[in-house]
Amino acid sequence: MRATGIGSFPGEHQRDFDTALAVVLDELAADERGLPFLPEVPGRGAPAGMTGRTLGVVSELDADLQPSGWRLTGSSGAPPLDQRRARSQLGQDLDSLEEQASTHAGAFKVQLVGPWTLAATVERPRGDKLLADHGARRDLAQALALGVADHVADLRRRLPAATEIIVQLDEPGLPAVLSGSVPTASGFSRHRTVHPPEASEALAWVLGAIAGAGATPWVHCCAPDVPVGLLRGAGARGVAVDLTALAAADLDVLAETLEAGDSVVLGVVPGTDPEAVPGDGEVTDTVLRWLDLLGLDPERVGDRLLVAPSCGTAGASAAWARGSLRLLRTAARNAT
Repeated sequence: MRATGIGSFPGEHQRDFDTALAVVLDELAADERGLPFLPEVPGRGAPAGMTGRTLGVVSELDADLQPSGWRLTGSSGAPPLDQRRARSQLGQDLDSLEEQASTHAGAFKVQLVGPWTLAATVERPRGDKLLADHGARRDLAQALALGVADHVADLRRRLPAATEIIVQLDEPGLPAVLSGSVPTASGFSRHRTVHPPEASEALAWVLGAIAGAGATPWVHCCAPDVPVGLLRGAGARGVAVDLTALAAADLDVLAETLEAGDSVVLGVVPGTDPEAVPGDGEVTDTVLRWLDLLGLDPERVGDRLLVAPSCGTAGASAAWARGSLRLLRTAARNAT
């Protein structure tokens, strides 16, 4: 069993990102039980958030910031200022990564927003979400596929010794997209349901681009009703879920995921400061009981099972953001 994080960290300044990266590398990179990752510090502003960082990767579409959030501009000229800032911020973060971890010889994970959460978040040039426009959401997914391939190539250049690059697509909005519960701009209605074949096709474009670039595609969703079967069918070789949000029906498909040789990341500690901090033995026992319920041997599962916070830790204190990684790493070591 290994330990990792979902992505986000608290902080408001560039120095907070540098500190977060140092924490991740210190807690996870130097231990075979750890999977280090590129942290996000969304408190630095919208260009540094999960949507801004992802739009910084997408070079085929231009976007700017409006009071309601990110919006495609529909222009074909130079990228808008806000998107340029997002790209510059990501470039700074990757420069810091290269400086601190260029000799890292293990696996390394990065995170981007998946096509459906992006479509449910970003607006069209004339208003309302991209989700409302079949053609626009198709263009977005294809542009994201091109962007992630270039992103993986850049990461390979910066981390030449890494044995594996993992790209995690964050899709917290996917269950709402599938159930037709994403509100329209007015708030008085809901966007139409996206049916599973279309959802799978768009995910497959992006996940396939990640795999085609030589990286391992994962998908994270901390919402209830995670469509694990759909994610795996679209090409995800790892799924990250919140253990407390799982339904009984999820158990079999997660067991199948592990038995097929793919990875499962279980969110087993809160993403914000808990009232009572659990002990590492308690966390280990929770995971072992879950494996026992599935009828799986911990030794057989091995490194394909990971533990993490239930979601990102941007809303946590700096102490818990670090302490949760240390706790998870110790719990993972206990299980081996």
